[in-house]
Amino acid sequence: MTSRRQFVLLTSTAAGLLSSFSLSAHAQAAKLQESDPQALALGYKEDANKVDAKKYPAFAAGHICSGCALYQGKATDVSGACGAMAGKLVSAKGWCIAWAKKA
Repeated sequence: MTSRRQFVLLTSTAAGLLSSFSLSAHAQAAKLQESDPQALALGYKEDANKVDAKKYPAFAAGHICSGCALYQGKATDVSGACGAMAGKLVSAKGWCIAWAKKA
């Protein structure tokens, strides 16, 4: 039979391990490449200045990943995870057709 003390110790240890696994998984998130099939489908460019505005009429100057609602990094980060790109890291200065203004 497990005592209360053992139960608390085991659950707190397990919780700590789970949180460290999730942190290490995020720290090792893959950087999205422009050649990735999902990036190609969404017209992702690592540098928004290189977006072909004729090909992507929804693009507007100043629309960059760090200002997008799907961008999960901080505005000051160089890159951050993206909800549209399966959590892969995108450039804060990038753009794709899934761009939506951050609230």
